[in-house]
Amino acid sequence: MTAALQPNQPLVAFVASDAEAAQLALDELRQRYGTIDPQQADIIVPLGGDGFMLETLHRFVASGKPIFGMHRGSVGFLMNSYRRDGLHERLASAQPVELHPLEMTAWQLGGASHRAIAFNEVSLLRETRQAARLRVSVDNIVRLDELLADGILLATPVGSTAYNLSAHGPIIPLGAGVLALTPISAFRPRRWRGALLPHGARVRIEALETAKRPVSAVADFTEVRDVSAVEIYENRDIAMTVLFDRDANLEERVLKEQFLS
Repeated sequence: MTAALQPNQPLVAFVASDAEAAQLALDELRQRYGTIDPQQADIIVPLGGDGFMLETLHRFVASGKPIFGMHRGSVGFLMNSYRRDGLHERLASAQPVELHPLEMTAWQLGGASHRAIAFNEVSLLRETRQAARLRVSVDNIVRLDELLADGILLATPVGSTAYNLSAHGPIIPLGAGVLALTPISAFRPRRWRGALLPHGARVRIEALETAKRPVSAVADFTEVRDVSAVEIYENRDIAMTVLFDRDANLEERVLKEQFLS
């Protein structure tokens, strides 16, 4: 039975990944709350894991519609728990978190440039068995003349718990106002563990010896091959609002991650 929409209740659209659990949840929620086209909705509810949440953020970034994810996938750090009942009450009391993405401009060896945004991280990765040789500048000052490594990444606070954490980078509280610059399997300088940068910093990474050591750049799930240089900064003109249950808000999740063994 479809629940009757009460006055002043937001219009909610459901989208789902291809996972079986997500598709089953999609059918349940549409039967319970009705089917609304995302373009007419006030709030988008993605059903899946963190990967699908990122896809949803990118898909609706131009609209700026708030996102309330529910976990029906594998990793669900950015998702709320799945419950069929009480959705409008949860939305009414949800805690909003505003996310600003990184913007990447990547130049390929042939001169073509590509722009992409990333809510988690921008990473540069070696394309072959040869380690990448990189030069790192921050705000037009060269900070590392040479980094020999599998790669390097710049992560947002939300992204600091993803690939950045796997690369032994720091977890960043949401309100810290910093970004994590983290090497990936650094060989030289071997002891460099990365840096915390103010969120207003502009980072430029140049690929050296590209004929021998080709490098790709990845912004979330957008990949550019054979890059010569990449510039990255946090774009404060773009904002997405993600909604979380107050008893499991994102700030608490990020804090809790720092105490997990």
